[in-house]
Amino acid sequence: MTDHTHALKTGEWPFADPENVAAFCCRHILDGRPILRVTHDEEDGAWQILCGDDSHVSEDGRLVCLGCMVKRDESLVPLADLPLGWCADRQDADSPWIREIN
Repeated sequence: MTDHTHALKTGEWPFADPENVAAFCCRHILDGRPILRVTHDEEDGAWQILCGDDSHVSEDGRLVCLGCMVKRDESLVPLADLPLGWCADRQDADSPWIREIN
């Protein structure tokens, strides 16, 4: 990812990972669906930003900047401390995040 920054309404960058760290995203998010599932992979520490659809195929995957995703949806900020191996889901964009071990 190229080096760039994101001015967040919520203030300073809250994640331990740098703003421009690569994250995985499904194409549906980039097409406008809300973010309904976030995972923080135990194996490699990768973040996955997903729409919550269970029928993804590998062709749906995109590499994105974590900071760009947080700038797009600042409701991700409270997930900055999501432990490795955990995920967070919500029913819709206005619902609270529910965390659980993945």
